[in-house]
Amino acid sequence: MKILVTGSEGYIGSVLTKKLEELGHEIIGYDIGYYSECIISKVDEKFKKIKKDIRDVDVEDLKDVNAIVHLAGLSNDPLGEFQPSLTEQINYSSTLKIANLAKKIGVERFIYASSQSMYGVALGDVELDEDNSEKNPITAYAKTKWQAEIELKKICSDDFTVVCFRPSTVFGASPRLRCDIVFNNFVACAYTTGKIEIKSDGTPWRPIIHVEDVCDAFIAGINAPKSIVSGQSYNIGVKNGNYTVKDIAEAAVKSVKGSSVIYTGEHGKDSRTYKVSFNKIFKELGKWYKPKWNLDNGGLQLVSFFKENKFLETDFRGSNTNRLIKLKSLIKDNKIDNNLRLKKL
Repeated sequence: MKILVTGSEGYIGSVLTKKLEELGHEIIGYDIGYYSECIISKVDEKFKKIKKDIRDVDVEDLKDVNAIVHLAGLSNDPLGEFQPSLTEQINYSSTLKIANLAKKIGVERFIYASSQSMYGVALGDVELDEDNSEKNPITAYAKTKWQAEIELKKICSDDFTVVCFRPSTVFGASPRLRCDIVFNNFVACAYTTGKIEIKSDGTPWRPIIHVEDVCDAFIAGINAPKSIVSGQSYNIGVKNGNYTVKDIAEAAVKSVKGSSVIYTGEHGKDSRTYKVSFNKIFKELGKWYKPKWNLDNGGLQLVSFFKENKFLETDFRGSNTNRLIKLKSLIKDNKIDNNLRLKKL
C-alpha cells in the first residue's frame, strides 16, 4: 500500500514511518521541515519526501496514494496559542483541504490524528468517552481539532473512509524526541538534573500513551475493516491508562536511580484534570490494536535512549526537544516568517 504521512519529520511521524516501512508499505513523507534537524538519535529515512507547507498541498502530492495518515499541524496547546489564526489555517483549513483533495482523486482512507484536549476541563471523576461525553474545547488547538473531526465525518462515504484518533498525552523514545510533554519531561529532568519539581499538588489526572502504541493504533485504522472504523473516533490509550501527575512523576524517578521528586505546590490544585475511557478502542479494534507499553518499561526505554545518545541537560532544555522554543528560534534566525512560512533563501 502507498501511504502518505504528513508530519513525517515530527515526534510521532519519525516512529510511524519506520513502522510502516517495516510492514512493507511504500511511504511518502510530507513535511515542511521545521523539526527535520531536531535529531537526537540516528534516522534512516530512505522514503520519498515532499518538503512543503501543508497549507499548499495539491492533487499532484496525493497521486496514486491509497491512504493518508494526517499528523501535520501545530501540535499542542502552547503551540496552538502561539498565533490562534495560524492554528485555524494549519490545523483546520489545511486538514479539510487535504481530505477533500484526497476524496476527489480516490484515496481510500484518511487517518486523522485528533486530540483528547477537545474534552476540556472535566467535572467530576467520570471517564470521558468518544461519543457521549460533552466536548468543551477551550484552546485554539482543541477547537480546531474538534471542528475538523465534525467536518471530516461529513465527507466520509462508502469509498472514502475517515477515522479519527484522539491520543492520550504521548511519551517514549523517538529520533526527534520531545521533552515538552509530561512523562518525557519528567524522565529527562530526573536524568539530567537528578530531580523533578512539581508545581501543583500532584493530584490532577492525565491519560498517557507510548508513541509506539499510538502508531499501532493508526496502523489499526488502516487495517481494520471500513465497516468498523468508517466515521468513528477513538481515544488511544491503555487499560487503566489514567494516571495522576504524582503517579507519572514517581514512575519517572523510579526509572532514574538516585533521582527524587519535590512538590512545591506553588500553583495549588491544578484544575486541568480529566480521565478518559478506552473501552471503545479495545472493544472495536482489539483484534488489531494491542498496546505493549506502560510507564515502567517506557521509563526504562527513555533512560536507555538517553544513555545511548549522551543526552545532556542542554538537550533537555534546548530547541531540539521543545517545539515552541524551536519555532521561535526559526523566526529569530530569519528562517521562517511570522506566518510560519519558510523564507526563500
